[in-house]
Amino acid sequence: MKKINPQIPVIINFFFVLLFSYAGVSKLLDFENFQVQLAQSPLLSAYAGFISYSVIIVEFILSILLCIPKTRLTGLYASLGLMTSFTIYIYLILNYSEFIPCSCGGILEKLGWTEHLIFNLICIAFAVIGVLLYKKRRNKPLKRPIIYSSIVVIISCIIVIALFNSSEYIIKKENNFTRRFLLHPVLEDKSLDLALNSYYFAGTSGGNIYLGNVTTPLLLTAVDTALNNTHVRRIHLDSSNYPFRNLQMQVKGSFYYLYDGSIPVIYRGILDDTLAHTISYMDAFFTQLAIVDSSSFAIRTQSSQNRQYMLADINLHRNPKLQMHPLILEKQVDGVFDSDGKLVAEHNSLTIIYTYTYRNQFIVMDRNLNVQQKLNTIDTTTTAKIQTHMFSDGTHKMSAPPLKVNGFVTVNRQLLFNHSRLKGKYESTKAWKRASVIDIYRTDRQQYTGSFYVDNRNGESLSQMLATDQYLYVLSGNELVRYRFREPIAKYFKAGEAENLIE
Repeated sequence: MKKINPQIPVIINFFFVLLFSYAGVSKLLDFENFQVQLAQSPLLSAYAGFISYSVIIVEFILSILLCIPKTRLTGLYASLGLMTSFTIYIYLILNYSEFIPCSCGGILEKLGWTEHLIFNLICIAFAVIGVLLYKKRRNKPLKRPIIYSSIVVIISCIIVIALFNSSEYIIKKENNFTRRFLLHPVLEDKSLDLALNSYYFAGTSGGNIYLGNVTTPLLLTAVDTALNNTHVRRIHLDSSNYPFRNLQMQVKGSFYYLYDGSIPVIYRGILDDTLAHTISYMDAFFTQLAIVDSSSFAIRTQSSQNRQYMLADINLHRNPKLQMHPLILEKQVDGVFDSDGKLVAEHNSLTIIYTYTYRNQFIVMDRNLNVQQKLNTIDTTTTAKIQTHMFSDGTHKMSAPPLKVNGFVTVNRQLLFNHSRLKGKYESTKAWKRASVIDIYRTDRQQYTGSFYVDNRNGESLSQMLATDQYLYVLSGNELVRYRFREPIAKYFKAGEAENLIE
């Protein structure tokens, strides 16, 4: 039998010494951020304080054990257990968690979750090889170390899975409200493969659905409502020497608009023309924009004093153009994350709606942002369930996985379609895994109209939706799907009937 290079066990041993020493030091040097990353985990949030200290201590102890010849084998077994715990944790997050943190932290923070999983599997293989070679060099039978290694792996998996099952952020608990599911309110009748999953709805006009693209922000795609024909045009800006971060596009009436709130600029162009002209510059920084008409816009911005979100409107024919409305959005926790939400304009009227993400409320306003109604969704989350951490530089970051109540919304006439993120009483977990739930509300009064499911497409849930009088258009993965409204919903959009309907 070929003799094993005696340097291999040494290399494996000191690989782990280097790995754990560097990992422990890097966490210690950026301890505040490390704690916040742990707190953002849907699995470890409740234990973040204890684990943040424990992991660093364990990594330093393992480094010491691996440096001492008498404790080296113990250190290898412990390394196997720790790396197995990290690996099963990442696997559970990727496959069973609805909330995936933006980073899994550690010394390989720049890697994605899948790449980190692969790296951990390689480390597990190194640990097992190290244990076996350690025994083989001493001419010991390999049966016992194989059994011990298996026990270590099993125990590590059991511990992490137990944490997983106990996590209040992983288990979708049944909430204290009951939905009324409508009888076949929508019927899928057409779909179009877009080949890419980076599209978003820009608006509707003249019998076309318009799509923007986050990866190529200057391309405007027109799709006819029958989903038979597409037309792509490249938009040119009259002035583009700006460091754009997130250039977006919207269509309303006969115009298209481009904007990037991190740069205080708004462009407007005629749909038949590919040149967009600057119509607003240095009027306001903003994070969201809704078009009222060709010269009026509702925006969400941040206070220069306390960085809290507030609404404002821009009127290009008014002096001053910008008018702030600081009292519309209500602070509950920090005035930033707790008041996060979606700002949309109803495309047939001049109604502006702001739907909170983390609480059960949406605000209905007129074109001048005068509040008309403050209405509630059917869940019971009246106060945003979030925890935030303020860093020494004044920036805020989530310090625990938030309870997201509302997702994407679309509004048509007096109906708001809300992608709900909470499961109600008696609802099937299996159904929630294969579909998204859409709740429907009146915007002219406090009334919940009903709910329906939109099935996932090839494992992809809906990413955006757009309602018209006849259809609900949905983006799911690479597909644009058209659902036809049936009588339970269509009756609200029939001329002369919508105003008189009371359920």
